[in-house]
Amino acid sequence: MADDEVDPKEYRWETGYEKTWEAIKEDEAGLVEGLVAEFAQKAARKAAAPRRGPVRLGMMRHLLLAIDCSEAMNCQDIKPTRFLCTLKLLERFIEEFFDQNPLSQLGLVLLKNKRAEKLTDMCGNVRKHIKAVQGLTNMNLTGEPSLQNALEYAGRVLKPLPGHASRELLVLFASLTTCDPGDINTNIQALKTDGIRCSVIGLAAEVRICKKLCQDTGGEYGVILDDVHYRSLLLECTAPPPRARALDAGLIKMGFPHCAPLSAQPDNNADPPITQCMCHLEEGEGVGTEGHLCPQCRTKYCSLPAQCRTCGLTLASAPHLARSYHHLFPVDPYEEVPNEGQAQYCFGCLRLFNDLDKELHRCGRCREHYCWQCAGLVSSTLHVCPGCAARPHLYQRLPDTS
Repeated sequence: MADDEVDPKEYRWETGYEKTWEAIKEDEAGLVEGLVAEFAQKAARKAAAPRRGPVRLGMMRHLLLAIDCSEAMNCQDIKPTRFLCTLKLLERFIEEFFDQNPLSQLGLVLLKNKRAEKLTDMCGNVRKHIKAVQGLTNMNLTGEPSLQNALEYAGRVLKPLPGHASRELLVLFASLTTCDPGDINTNIQALKTDGIRCSVIGLAAEVRICKKLCQDTGGEYGVILDDVHYRSLLLECTAPPPRARALDAGLIKMGFPHCAPLSAQPDNNADPPITQCMCHLEEGEGVGTEGHLCPQCRTKYCSLPAQCRTCGLTLASAPHLARSYHHLFPVDPYEEVPNEGQAQYCFGCLRLFNDLDKELHRCGRCREHYCWQCAGLVSSTLHVCPGCAARPHLYQRLPDTS
């Protein structure tokens, strides 16, 4: 009797697949290739980030990522478990975060047994963060998380950081409860006063205190539907957030060191000394003859960007600034035009257009046409129009003839 009362559609992914099969219809030739291409175009259009407009962005970010490691992460609603799926997605997120924000720093903290435990310090070393995440595979998930302890830890770490960089907290929260030692509203108000932006990604259901935290601090709150939606919510956090209007613009002192063998004597024939970098001082690694020297205090670092521990100077390279440039001046969105034979091939991949390409994407400056795959690649990865790049004079905005 109990088996008869069970709803056969109790899993949300089953309902999603049924809706997909109902939407698939064959064309006149009995093929579904055109419909599949249309689905792919709609998915790419939906995944494209909306244009922000002329807003000020926080290019230098300090992001603290809090990971829920409680018993709730053992749930298997996303395969194989919430925790293992999270670790896999975090590896991609860390790489994408530093690719989109090369001048930023990231720190990891674990929420378990009603405590907030530091996993990695705030730094810009991609390999260090990924190695730390990979080492969590066999960790025992026990106890309950404490959201208040995470907020207190974030306040201690992010509050002393310089005001020219954005200070953010991202919480991956799987539990429906939080075990707090005091009044969490006091911590939320303190983070709001300090200008720390808090965002939460829920893995189970919407929690009121998480929603209130995001609303009061200006962050984003989302609850995942499946692993694909989980991945998209994480990657949305790689884009720099709008900068607060209350913060004034100012000049930032930065250093641009060169990577060259260290030399102790002017004699070119002398062997360079073997030294240790400051970024691996605690681990006992980073010993060698090459490195990046701070132009102000001559302290050695093995990778850039970094914050000099001796003089506090921000160390970066010219490519890091160039990779951050596209956030300030994004590519103008391509206009979608019907395929009426006005172009024979895609300017990006040189693929010939066929009957399946019902819509083309045209640049408003160079007037070149692109397929939907190349249009998505330009907006998500290249950040520059190939047609406009081939004609540098087109970077000057054309007059509006409409």
